[in-house]
Amino acid sequence: MHIEHHSPRKKPPSSAGGLLRFFFFLIALALAGLTATVSVVALRGGLALADFGPPAADLNPLERAALSVYLLANRTALNTPASADAAPVQFAVTAGQNANTVSARLADSGLVRNPDLLSRYMRYKGLDNQIEAGNFTLNAAMTIPEIAQTLIKAAPQEVIVRVWEGWRIEQVAESLAAQPNLAITTDGFMALAGPGGQRPGGYSFLADMPAGASLEGYLFPDTYRFLPGTSAAAVVARFLSEFDSQVTTQMRSDAAAQGLTLYQAVTLASIIEREAVHDEERPVISSVFHNRLRLGMNLDADPTTQYGLAQPGDWWPQLNLDPRTVDDSYNTYAHSGLPPGPIANPGLSSLRAAIYPAATDYLYFRAKCDGSQTHNFSVTYEQHVANACP
Repeated sequence: MHIEHHSPRKKPPSSAGGLLRFFFFLIALALAGLTATVSVVALRGGLALADFGPPAADLNPLERAALSVYLLANRTALNTPASADAAPVQFAVTAGQNANTVSARLADSGLVRNPDLLSRYMRYKGLDNQIEAGNFTLNAAMTIPEIAQTLIKAAPQEVIVRVWEGWRIEQVAESLAAQPNLAITTDGFMALAGPGGQRPGGYSFLADMPAGASLEGYLFPDTYRFLPGTSAAAVVARFLSEFDSQVTTQMRSDAAAQGLTLYQAVTLASIIEREAVHDEERPVISSVFHNRLRLGMNLDADPTTQYGLAQPGDWWPQLNLDPRTVDDSYNTYAHSGLPPGPIANPGLSSLRAAIYPAATDYLYFRAKCDGSQTHNFSVTYEQHVANACP
């Protein structure tokens, strides 16, 4: 039998196989590109983390990567202030304003150069949702990160200050300086209102003050509201304006009818303020001092001795000595008449009492022993001694 041998036929190349190999090639290429991209993103993310700190927790990976690349590309601008001008600028944010709006307004105010950079930095840090409505003190010498951090710590819309009746000028200064949102220091306030200070003009009632006198007695006690950043000069002006409005022209005329200049009336009122607790007793205490002045007797007022002995941190020291031994010009045990000036800042009730004393013959008063903070009044020294506590 004849058997024919045939060589096996070669199959033509399959087009499907070529496409499959090409597909796998594209996949491998894509994976390589993705790996490279992930590496770059990871690198950029690490650099951003090192430069800007941790990003907001709610950023998705894509947004985080995009913001990291953007901030790194603008790293120099991010840390370069708009200018070298460090003058404070008051900037207000109202409720509902978002980071984009605030950034645009800051750019319009010349506080930032690139509003998009600020808003994107705040988004990266998660500060965009923490902007507070309120008042801010900024300046053009601040960098974008500094401005962003400031925008989440709003100052109050107003600063409430209480000046209490009977405070010395130093206590007022210390209280104001303790307000972080006012532009006031103790030394700065005293330079204006203290002895030899720069007495403001425009207040006729200061005309009879001795040269070099402080504004003690004229810082009218009340509750005041100031805008953040208010200066010492503006605060002093507000105190004096309140005094001017409360102490009427009629009161000043009636003080003169009592033989008192306004400065003397304020001085007497300051002593009454430190002696009295209850308003109904102020005119009676005033009558004691008026009677003593008329008779040429020393006032013998403990607060005047305290004023002379005071030290920072203890402005009204307890008297554990014979006040007659204290040789101070303000001490009315050692010196006759009124002291050289007010010893505190009196309220309206004490000012009125100084000008309108009760009609009495009393020459003495002493605190009652029942803790009521009221006084026994007497005409004679013997009665006064008898009113002493056991």
